[in-house]
Amino acid sequence: MTIRYPNGKVYTPKTPITKTEKTEKMEKEKDFSFSNRGKTLEDEIDEANAYYLNRQLAVIHKKPVPVQIVKVEYPSRSAAVIREAYFRTPSTTDYNGVWNGYYIDFDAKETSSKTSFPLKNIHTHQMTHMQKVTEQLGVAFILMRFSTLERYFIVPYEVLQKAWCAMEKGERKSIPLTQIEQEAYEIPTSYYPRIDYLNVLQQFIESKD
Repeated sequence: MTIRYPNGKVYTPKTPITKTEKTEKMEKEKDFSFSNRGKTLEDEIDEANAYYLNRQLAVIHKKPVPVQIVKVEYPSRSAAVIREAYFRTPSTTDYNGVWNGYYIDFDAKETSSKTSFPLKNIHTHQMTHMQKVTEQLGVAFILMRFSTLERYFIVPYEVLQKAWCAMEKGERKSIPLTQIEQEAYEIPTSYYPRIDYLNVLQQFIESKD
């Protein structure tokens, strides 16, 4: 029997969704919402640092940016708008602190590439800073995120230095993901904190001993 709407269009009943299909759909939606919560890499690191601080595991904070304000306007008594400012000095790295007797110093970098990390995302003065930290027996690294792949790595300064020197000799200007997989340390994601990077950093430190 054919059933039609008042406008004459044929009514087509929807195919019922089986329990298995419904379960699979819910799991996919859950996975999607989990990996796309709208948080930036900085948000995820701040979340982890707060977790460590609250549990007295480490004291690691984001460094303040040295900015000089030169022009401020006051459109009302209760509001001020900064119109002009500049950086006093080039920034070094994003985060530093103390954990388990180690001085920790690192920068947060991410790329949408699925195959490599462009070295142009790192500045010369950052490499110089991490070298000085390493010379003082501190732990310097890049916490790297491949945003499209949702993969996170601790990339030690030594790995970056090797790639940087190769670039200065005219070789490739990026680090292949395959090399990062071999020489860096991947951070598995979890519920809270999203990136528990200190557990992975422990592996790196133990490998140096």
